[in-house]
Amino acid sequence: MARRWRRRSDESSPDETPPPETAPDETAPVEAAPREAAPEESSPERGGLRAKLAGARGAFSSFLSSVTARGVDDATWEELEEALILADAGVGTATALLDRLKAEAAERKITDPEALVELLKDHMVASLTCGDLELRDGGNPAVWLFVGVNGVGKTTTIGKLAAREARSGRRVILAAGDTFRAAAVEQLGQWADRSGAELVQGATNADPSSVIYDAIEHASATGVPLVMADTAGRLHTRTNLMEELAKIHRVAGKGPGTVTEVLLVIDAVTGQNGLAQARKFTESAELTGVVLTKLDGSAKGGIVLAVQHELGIPVKLVGVGEGIDDLVPFDARDFVDALLS
Repeated sequence: MARRWRRRSDESSPDETPPPETAPDETAPVEAAPREAAPEESSPERGGLRAKLAGARGAFSSFLSSVTARGVDDATWEELEEALILADAGVGTATALLDRLKAEAAERKITDPEALVELLKDHMVASLTCGDLELRDGGNPAVWLFVGVNGVGKTTTIGKLAAREARSGRRVILAAGDTFRAAAVEQLGQWADRSGAELVQGATNADPSSVIYDAIEHASATGVPLVMADTAGRLHTRTNLMEELAKIHRVAGKGPGTVTEVLLVIDAVTGQNGLAQARKFTESAELTGVVLTKLDGSAKGGIVLAVQHELGIPVKLVGVGEGIDDLVPFDARDFVDALLS
């Protein structure tokens, strides 16, 4: 059973301004607390990343079949552009990738379908290789903030990461910053129990930034090197909620720890809407990376290309299943090979 530490309800945030009056968005979907036993241990290596991304690969299957059967001609480029757009890469990203690919294919006089597919893979890998993909430590403690809209899997992501850190022998504190929903605190507590992490929580409707600040101070006082903070799900179109997120980021940086990661969790199924979310969240919280969840379902995968091309924010982790080990570091070559093979 994980230890729990609750802040005093009469304590206030160290920020210079009171928190804006906010309330949970009752119309938005919420993350349901898990009711089943701990998920079965599994990993992408067990079934292969290719098997996990069967749904995402579908957008490219028609193009691959066509170019293999017919060879490289003018229609090839139209079919590839259509495949990229269907895969949720977006028109701008697809056009930029195609322009570079066509120029090199022409320069190298590539007419062999297999050679073209390999060149496409190389260009996609290059597009997906941006920024530092490592989760950064340091700060005594290091603080990782997890942000995103409701229902994308923030709490589950934190739990899976906490389990991974615990297996490596690292102590972790989970900060229950989603104070508006009792179910969110309960769910995070269940993940703390599974991973052996300690949970810091506050009273219902407490100021989220105060809870996270207290978790950081508690970690510093007890020598815990890492705090993972769950923030309330918020619609990126709600100004007051985004202002609260900016406050959380500001307050977290005032304590003894250092905010080394601000990870935006995106549901891959949302496609281009995920890109709109990323633009808004980075304005409020200085994103350092993206966690793309639910990539094993009906997601099309191209949003990975769009996020990195449009915003230059690296995708650091991907969720490819329900198992506790199905949150894996993003590897551009493995990802592209799984999409195009």
